[in-house]
Amino acid sequence: MSRSVNTLTRADLAETINRKMGFSRAESLDLVESILAHMCDAMGDGENVKISGFGSFILRDKKERIGRNPKTGVEVPITPRRVMTFRASQLLKERIAKG
Repeated sequence: MSRSVNTLTRADLAETINRKMGFSRAESLDLVESILAHMCDAMGDGENVKISGFGSFILRDKKERIGRNPKTGVEVPITPRRVMTFRASQLLKERIAKG
């Protein structure tokens, strides 16, 4: 697999599916795009996404709060917003720790 510098891309995922599953390159890329679109749609609808053995993409609503401009020191309100966090599964953490 010819990866970009330390980055796994959609094309890399499609290439792996192509080699391991025998789908055509176009079918493999469509499969990757379909999975990612389904995940995005679910999170867009406010659902968390859990991939067993990999991790969870969790949505959190943050309240409005006061922040400070680090350059000027002026206090400014930070608007409420929804953020996504990723929590790796224990299996993934162990695999990363092995190096």
